[in-house]
Amino acid sequence: MKWTRISAVICVAAFCLAFAAQALATKYVALGDSYSSGTGTRTFYEPSCQRSVYTYPYLLHEAHPGWTFVDAACAGATTSSLLSSQVSSVTAETNWVTYTIGGNDAGFSHVITECALPSWLSNCNGAINEAQTFIKNTLPGRLDEVNNAIKSRAPEAEVIVLDYPRLFNGENCNAFTFFTASEEARLNETADLLKSVISAAAARAGSHFVFRDVIPAFIGHAVCDGGSGSSTEWINGLSNPTSESYHPKVAGHANGYYPAVHGVTG
Repeated sequence: MKWTRISAVICVAAFCLAFAAQALATKYVALGDSYSSGTGTRTFYEPSCQRSVYTYPYLLHEAHPGWTFVDAACAGATTSSLLSSQVSSVTAETNWVTYTIGGNDAGFSHVITECALPSWLSNCNGAINEAQTFIKNTLPGRLDEVNNAIKSRAPEAEVIVLDYPRLFNGENCNAFTFFTASEEARLNETADLLKSVISAAAARAGSHFVFRDVIPAFIGHAVCDGGSGSSTEWINGLSNPTSESYHPKVAGHANGYYPAVHGVTG
């Protein structure tokens, strides 16, 4: 009888310990657009959203295999679609959240496509002007909506907010694109503008939100650095398929984005 009671106590204690461990498990949720899902890495474990094992979220998952990992990032995401189909993955048990968002809201893919055309077919400066106006006037409110939704669902979660690299180095090395040096400079300025707006929104969101700038890491590793397709180039230029174009390569995630995130989470 005594042994039965002792066994029961041990079993109950073991159950409590297991329950406590489960309750204390760290949960990490990756949100965002193609810069978080993995477009540009050319290998996808979930093709519809172009999620890849080579992205910074997946690398963070591999660095912490004991964490619960939810990859909700999806190519083409906007602030609206993040709110409608991704943020539900964030729960009260979430400890870490990462995201990139805003580039699609500003129509950056359209801008790049427009600027890649020959000058007599292109309205590059007009497209850049329109995007910059949107980024200054409309995007801040949309980013606040995203941050407020995350806070409401997981008030204690630590949120790492990331920006977008400058894509160009002033050179056009692809025979099928027609970027001028001045257009590339303006496109890089637009990345800088996105940085300032995204970082300001993160600051408004409060102490649980931290902004990390990836622009410095990509200096010297833009499109055409080292020649098209080189190992020095961490961002795809015009690619086949075209959806891979102007997105971080495997090296861009490993050497540009991942260190910025891992520097916060450890």
